[in-house]
Amino acid sequence: MSSLAEDSRAYDVIMSEVAARFRRRSEGFSSRVAAVPQDRWSNPSPCKEWTARDVVGHMVENMGFLLRLVGQEPPVGTSVDDDPVWAWSTACHAMQGALDDPETSQAEYDSEMMGGRGTLEQAVDRFGNLDVLVHTWDLARATGLDERLDPDDVHQAFEAALPMDDMLRGPRACGPKLDPPAGADEQTRFLAFLGRQA
Repeated sequence: MSSLAEDSRAYDVIMSEVAARFRRRSEGFSSRVAAVPQDRWSNPSPCKEWTARDVVGHMVENMGFLLRLVGQEPPVGTSVDDDPVWAWSTACHAMQGALDDPETSQAEYDSEMMGGRGTLEQAVDRFGNLDVLVHTWDLARATGLDERLDPDDVHQAFEAALPMDDMLRGPRACGPKLDPPAGADEQTRFLAFLGRQA
């Protein structure tokens, strides 16, 4: 039987992986945001009725929503309409700071919309980290940037998304699954599962 100290150390290792995963994926998204040419912010995205700017706006809103679940008020940043790069940077840094703080990351919420009780860290890993990854591709596709996603992140996100199939369908979520082409790589199959044609 493991000791309480050993259990605590194991828990810290597991939980720190969530913060590291968010950092890595948000850096990928941030690099695309920073690289969008000014004349492409109005380009249509793979998300129905959303422009490239709307994709960033959605991510900024999501960070605020997740923080508010545990009573944290996100910082007031520049509007996405005025400066999407700065707006995302502000929201992203606020979330990373919350995840890096053990007290905030383990703060609990109880939300029917989010499937009941959980911690901020659990919510971010279940929904936020998936969102950051897939919207990295959406933004890249909309603006002609590099669409390649980290293969390890794709694999982890795909495995995590499969059990949430039903939950992922519906308003403000993913569309119906698509059939990937024969022999498609994992990124293409992951995107097809989320209703996207790579």
